[in-house]
Amino acid sequence: MKINRILRAAVIAVMCLAVVVLLKCITKKYILNQPKVGDKIDSFNNVPVYYNGSTATNLGRNRSAEGYNYGLKYQCVEFVKRNYYDHLNHKMLNSCGHAKDFYNPNLKDNERNTDRNLLQFSNPSTTKPKINDILIFDANSFNPYGHVAIVSKVTEDEIEIIQQNPGRFGNSRETIDLIKVNNKWKLDNASILGWLRKN
Repeated sequence: MKINRILRAAVIAVMCLAVVVLLKCITKKYILNQPKVGDKIDSFNNVPVYYNGSTATNLGRNRSAEGYNYGLKYQCVEFVKRNYYDHLNHKMLNSCGHAKDFYNPNLKDNERNTDRNLLQFSNPSTTKPKINDILIFDANSFNPYGHVAIVSKVTEDEIEIIQQNPGRFGNSRETIDLIKVNNKWKLDNASILGWLRKN
């Protein structure tokens, strides 16, 4: 009986120690080593991606030296517009709106989106995504604004995207499966509305 109590106490002590070690590791990895809002965490086309902490962080507007509206620092839209303006010398005619508003549901596949002055492709599309395309994610119950990212790599069966503001613990890079079905290219994520391209 006494041995069982000692054994049980030893097991509880080991479990408590394991929980303390696990919490310490989680705290060190996800809290202590977390970048600060505004820190550069990645780049694409020599355009930096900045850490935004919570997706709700709002630090006001960011504008180019000439006054072009990039969007709210350091939201997903701000990175996409800054990348297109700084790297591709592209101004969007409609410089406002949420991420989901980049996609016009009234257009057919491969039609011009006049608000963004870009070609628009639906998911799925007869046209395969390319590097520098803007990927548009629909809104959902957790995010009523949608999300945008830029295609940074394309292979036969997946794409890589680079994004700003994927959430406190999200990554700036993510891969998405690419499937060809009935002569159409489909990105295997139901929330992806489509993509935009400068031609």
